[in-house]
Amino acid sequence: MKKLLTLTAASAFALSANVAFSEGSITVVSWGGAYTKSQVEAYHKPWSAATGNQVVSEDYSGGLAEVKTQVESGSVTWDIVDVELSDAIRGCDEGLFEEIDLDSLPPSADGVAAADDFIPGSLHDCAVGNIVWSTLYAFDKTKFASAPTTMADFFDVEKFPGKRGMRKSPKAMLEMALMGDGVPANEVYDLMNTEEGIDRAFAKLDTIKDHVVWWEAGAQPPQLLADGEVSMTIVWNGRIFNAIAAEGQPFGLVWDGQIYDLDLFAVTKGSPNKELAMDFIRFATGTQPLADQASWINYGPVRKSSIPLIGTFHSDDSIKMIEHMPTTPDAMKNALQNDFEFWADNQDELNERFNAWLAG
Repeated sequence: MKKLLTLTAASAFALSANVAFSEGSITVVSWGGAYTKSQVEAYHKPWSAATGNQVVSEDYSGGLAEVKTQVESGSVTWDIVDVELSDAIRGCDEGLFEEIDLDSLPPSADGVAAADDFIPGSLHDCAVGNIVWSTLYAFDKTKFASAPTTMADFFDVEKFPGKRGMRKSPKAMLEMALMGDGVPANEVYDLMNTEEGIDRAFAKLDTIKDHVVWWEAGAQPPQLLADGEVSMTIVWNGRIFNAIAAEGQPFGLVWDGQIYDLDLFAVTKGSPNKELAMDFIRFATGTQPLADQASWINYGPVRKSSIPLIGTFHSDDSIKMIEHMPTTPDAMKNALQNDFEFWADNQDELNERFNAWLAG
């Protein structure tokens, strides 16, 4: 009987330990595909190994509708959501996300405070940036004796002949037109808030209008280059990487004048696992995890201290991921952060003008 009681007690202890272990669980919601895979490998698994807590990964298609439903119903099941900057700020304003103690974010390995280590614009009251993705232009290396290096080169069809691929939208195209006309990145939106600035952007687009092949879907630009229909094209950096890495296409990248966007982590208001969620964010946005993610996908880490630690592509050691990162010092020299507030205010009017310009 004594032996039976001892075994029963041991079993009960093991069971209670198991329950305690399983209680340490958070749900992290992201965009799926290769992006979520990179987060699972660089953030989820290492955090679980370090803390004994578990991460349940779910996918969504963006926006705030599902977050709002959970918060307003008082039934929150998503602890952390990967959001675009516009949703991070709107969600914070609407009380959908918890405020984050930015002072609690860890410094870099050499002691640089997080506030100075994160790139400008990536830390907010309710969200912490994790990656940067970019709109830039790519070119076919076989078409030119000397490679283009600036946004001005994209608009120079005499020095760099051939068709140009451009997105059939004013967004990013107008900003790039101004940078191609010599406007520094940090002056672009000031100019675009004037009638003269918009006129200047359209005038620059006029100079290559007859040389443009317009695209609408993200898969099109790499295909236009591969088929020889264009010699250069505006493209999203995530799309062009696969053509270079997986298909071995001879494409080069020009970062000058790139327009970048952020993805950030936010904690849902009323998360039942708030403290664990905050711990996860502090871990995931540390120097090494951000650098580790960059070996899985070509989105740039938001910490400057992560850049020197970036290695090779996880499945091909011959591919140096640093060459594909939008947040290196060289890539950021004349980079422009997308101003979502400008486009929220002006999208309809500029769409109308752009469509009229296309038809003219």
